[in-house]
Amino acid sequence: MDSRFSSNYKNTGKDSESLRKGRADEAVSIRKVQRDDLLTKRRNLVPEDDATSASSLASSITYDSAVLQSIIEMAKGDDPEKVLAAVQQARKMLSADRNPPIDELLRSGLLPVLINCLNSPMANLQFESCWALTNIASGTSEQTRAVVESGAVPVFLELLSSPHMNVCEQAVWALGNIIGDGPHYRDMCLTLGILGPLLKFIRPEIPIGFLRNVTWVLVNLCRNKEPSPSIEAIQAILPALALLIHHQDTNILVDTVWAISYLTDGGNAQIQMVIDSNIVPHLVPLLGHEDVKVQTAALRAVGNIVTGTDLQTQLVLDNHALRQMPRLLTHEKEKIKKEASWFLSNITAGNVNQVQEVFDAGLIPMVIALMEHGEYSTKKEGAWAISNITISGRPEQVLKMVEFGVIAPCCGLLSPQTEVQMLNVILDGLTNILKVCQTAGPELLTLATTQIEECGGLDKIEVLQTHENEMVYKLAFGIINEYFSEDEEVPIESSSNDPFGGTAPADGWKFA
Repeated sequence: MDSRFSSNYKNTGKDSESLRKGRADEAVSIRKVQRDDLLTKRRNLVPEDDATSASSLASSITYDSAVLQSIIEMAKGDDPEKVLAAVQQARKMLSADRNPPIDELLRSGLLPVLINCLNSPMANLQFESCWALTNIASGTSEQTRAVVESGAVPVFLELLSSPHMNVCEQAVWALGNIIGDGPHYRDMCLTLGILGPLLKFIRPEIPIGFLRNVTWVLVNLCRNKEPSPSIEAIQAILPALALLIHHQDTNILVDTVWAISYLTDGGNAQIQMVIDSNIVPHLVPLLGHEDVKVQTAALRAVGNIVTGTDLQTQLVLDNHALRQMPRLLTHEKEKIKKEASWFLSNITAGNVNQVQEVFDAGLIPMVIALMEHGEYSTKKEGAWAISNITISGRPEQVLKMVEFGVIAPCCGLLSPQTEVQMLNVILDGLTNILKVCQTAGPELLTLATTQIEECGGLDKIEVLQTHENEMVYKLAFGIINEYFSEDEEVPIESSSNDPFGGTAPADGWKFA
């Protein structure tokens, strides 16, 4: 059994193996840890007017050990100006846009020299050495570890209290790169007390560039969940995020919301901590933000919240998240439509009233349309949303989906090449639909089976009876045996008086 089927579903007492609540989905592209617009590590490049000379400098002496050694000797000297010039030259080499010679400089013995310069009484020397170390720490894990093992972290933390703003900012940047290497260094920095001095920089007079770096460090502090940050750290960070979520700068807003999304990806207890910080009423409106990066982060964050309990899910609904869905389900970017479908699948895994809210918002036909015309990954998310309704919803809600034409796009996903998990989801959903239709009357059952035949679904289900996966072939066989065996054929009398081609009850068909 797929591990994603076995736990973390809120619908206890239902068929939890078919519900998607809390499902890990490595295919959702906007959840990737590494993304171009939200990096765990960042190099501080030289200004544009200095970039060419820095690149030339780096390329010209990268493998010249004599020149590197000359820089080291000059940096070890007693002449402050020569020391500064040497460190600045090394910093420029490390700030080259392409292929900075980090390993060469580490092998040359530069690292202890740079650490020593951090303790200099000269602010500009502290700044230059901190900048160089920032860029070393932006490299591979081995390069970051070299900085940490040199004893730089406690010194960086001390520099957060420097009276010189540029030194403080560079120390923040260096620590952000170290924390971005993983939870081991994150917890190290938290233990050494980074949060107190870091959070003091969140104030109106801090330059916008500096505040962006602070917010990015907060993202790295929230990012990992194996293990998650400590409860104490989360409690200290949340008030800052609750403040920053009102910021007008898009870069700060994007990082703030991604930090929230990481925290809400850590289980129901962390979701509740975010809720208790009163962030949700300000988070949900960001689904309609004009910037797609903000929308993306907000959609992930609210999507994580609705993987929680029914009460946690209801708070998102009470803040009118469903009003934003039509725009998101028709967004020009496929990844947004996919993520919006994932969000809805978590709502439809909720209670019947929450399922009804999705119907009332007019979203089911939109999901069905995406199952017909969206990319495959989006179709799968829609299939989860529909299948969940067949489990969590009321019979009349299931029948309403039949009226909307859900059967054909479900059958369209049936193929021996489709992954087993998805085949199980769709076949289980079709089985539940047929059961509801059978209970509702022979006319509706005939409608459903006819639709399956007419769209080619019956042929596909027959083929799946020989599938190598036991659950798939059992579900396929069950559908054929129960609803398409000739000796089980049910005679019907058709009529044009009801929307399904059968005889309607005296009081009419009742749908959600």
